[in-house]
Amino acid sequence: MLAFPIHNFAYWKPTFKMSTLMLTGYKIVFQRILSLTCRRNYHESISQTLACSPFSSYSKLSALRSTFFSDPSHCSIRSHQLSTHLCHCYSFSCSLSHSSHPTGPMDLKEVLDVLEQLAPLSLAESWDNVGLLVEPIKCRPIKTILLTNDLTDSVMSEAEAMNCDLIISYHPPLFRPIKCLVSKDWKQRLVIRAIAAGIAVFSPHTSWDSVKGGVNDWLVGGVGSGKVSVLSQALSSAPQSHKLEFTARSQEELNTIMAELKGMNSGVNLQHKAVSSETDGFFISLICPDSALTPSVQTLLKHAAPSQSLSILQVKKRPLPGYGQGRLSVLDEPVTVAAAVQQMKSHLGLNHLRLALGAQQTLESTVNTVAVCAGSGGSVLNGVKADLYITGEMSHHEVLDSVAAGASVILSDHSNSERGFLAVFKKRLAVHLSNSVTVALSRADRDPLEVV
Repeated sequence: MLAFPIHNFAYWKPTFKMSTLMLTGYKIVFQRILSLTCRRNYHESISQTLACSPFSSYSKLSALRSTFFSDPSHCSIRSHQLSTHLCHCYSFSCSLSHSSHPTGPMDLKEVLDVLEQLAPLSLAESWDNVGLLVEPIKCRPIKTILLTNDLTDSVMSEAEAMNCDLIISYHPPLFRPIKCLVSKDWKQRLVIRAIAAGIAVFSPHTSWDSVKGGVNDWLVGGVGSGKVSVLSQALSSAPQSHKLEFTARSQEELNTIMAELKGMNSGVNLQHKAVSSETDGFFISLICPDSALTPSVQTLLKHAAPSQSLSILQVKKRPLPGYGQGRLSVLDEPVTVAAAVQQMKSHLGLNHLRLALGAQQTLESTVNTVAVCAGSGGSVLNGVKADLYITGEMSHHEVLDSVAAGASVILSDHSNSERGFLAVFKKRLAVHLSNSVTVALSRADRDPLEVV
């Protein structure tokens, strides 16, 4: 989904039919959210969240509206829950679209904001290097964007020839830290050329793999429709938090402890729940962010009852349904291995694929379940129970293990399993950019390997 600041809401209209009353409902709820000022942090949290998070349907909005405003007295807790929920609403399947293209020029930051809203960089794997990798010294309007799977010398020459302003390279041309910029290293030379030409370089990589409707959903769709699930679940990007459990002997001691905790963690929202007992005083469960853990523990250890009863638990991050690496599809209509091969050739635009038949399998064997992972998918597909694996590349031994387990394997070579998605993304991106911005697919980009 794509969202823009609240003050631009009047310019939005649904792609599906929605009554004026329903549209007004959005504005009423947004205004009601922004009117809550019981806590400064709450107001800021909601404002920031709504600026980047849409609802996919009016029914979802109505449910949230009744849930989060049923008890205004708990506004600090509600703000956390609402922020968490809204951040889960990112999706390539846009429920809202702009009623008309903006006509003015767009700067780099505006385009980067659109890219972030389409696929948040927080979805990328921790080992990845995503985001803005090269930033021009002089800012200029973004008029031409070039999409490529890999940034190579030939693609850079193409970008220079077309006076490109921004290259979106799916794979990051800069991955490992560098200590110098010298032209003898081909990747560093590309950075030098980009800087000299005033071209920005952005890489989304595994954020596109993970997002709902991204590369992996596109890849698995090549075999046919089915019930799709994620193989490696993505988790919320919210800061790590901890649960502190302890006891207090009296209401007075509890009040003193909470006052000290709030004093030590000024500006931090500490959520707590206290349950009274006739014999043991109060049992307190307190949630605090990672940044507040040390001062909170130090404060509690100063008091006798908490120091003797304190336990610290790490709160698990919430899963993001539909987001993550790899996909498993239970096909609506089973196909044969041979048919799956032909369908993937057509989907990927390739004349040839590599196939390893699973043990006891033939070209006419039935495929009911398909597991996919764009790029190099051996580690993600390992141990997944499916009739067919589809990925770009796997090691020799990973293929042998898969075949022995009865799964057939289709390999397309690494970037061939990803490149076709660029055409899909081009259309999605263009919808949300100014009419003055041209989005082009690289003609020089291709997989380095070919069948000869």
